[in-house]
Amino acid sequence: MGETAAVKLSLWPSTSQGWNELLDVAVHADGAGWHCLYIEDHFMGDGGAFGPETDPRLEATSVLAALAPATERIRLAPLVLSATHRHPAVIANWAATMDHLSTGRFTLGLGAGWQQNEHADYGIGLGSPGQRLARLDEYCTVVRSLLSGGRSTFDGEWFALSDALCEPGPIQDPLPILVGGKGDRMLGVVAEHADVWNMWAMPDLFSSTSGKLDRACELIDRDPQTLARSTQALVLLTADRQLAREFVETHDPRAAFAGTAGQFLDLVGEWERVGVDEVIVPDWHLGRGAQRLERLEELQQAFRQR
Repeated sequence: MGETAAVKLSLWPSTSQGWNELLDVAVHADGAGWHCLYIEDHFMGDGGAFGPETDPRLEATSVLAALAPATERIRLAPLVLSATHRHPAVIANWAATMDHLSTGRFTLGLGAGWQQNEHADYGIGLGSPGQRLARLDEYCTVVRSLLSGGRSTFDGEWFALSDALCEPGPIQDPLPILVGGKGDRMLGVVAEHADVWNMWAMPDLFSSTSGKLDRACELIDRDPQTLARSTQALVLLTADRQLAREFVETHDPRAAFAGTAGQFLDLVGEWERVGVDEVIVPDWHLGRGAQRLERLEELQQAFRQR
């Protein structure tokens, strides 16, 4: 981590589409040179940017396991697994297995959890923001310990391990952990535990929050350059200026782009100048079937011309 290499371009396909469509996108991205394929950990929409509650959702850990043998080069990762949904020991063992299934192409994305409707509907405790952060802090500690080899003992407020093993361990040493979040206290958790940080943001917001993360790293004597940084925004490809303006205004202007592939390339350059190592493109507004594959290729061709 902390490389000076050029920014990478990754893809976030919707899990609301059918499996065959999702697999087509994944195989296309694998062959077209995309860096990583991200899968969201949600069981339903939120009624907003993440779609209606009634939209179908394929379960993240199952999708990622199925994609591992179906792809050859592209990295795979959840964006991000909620610390409320599964015990960290279960996830550590799953992550190690995923690393073997993908032959060392896996990144483990973790987050505190936020979507209230799915927690309420399923009776899963979400807790206050402070509780979520405390739980995620312990969660990352437990996962990192188990993935590091040997036996792990931990006695916390949320989780406890007693001489626990995670075998076989991952292929990668260490297996990279991505943590998503943006609040000041969350950035402290990121600085403490993450190899990669992620947040939704256009360049200005990313830059200001990244500066806060630098300071959080310095408070614990960590070199900020050892922490890779990724971001994403909603993407709509269009040459219609009015449609582009309406799209951005309808969604959050702090994390939405609409324009041509060339204009998106300019935006990638702005992200890179403020320290972004990886740009993630959600495919949610890029059409379906052949149209979507054409737009993905359009983005990738523009990116190759950098």
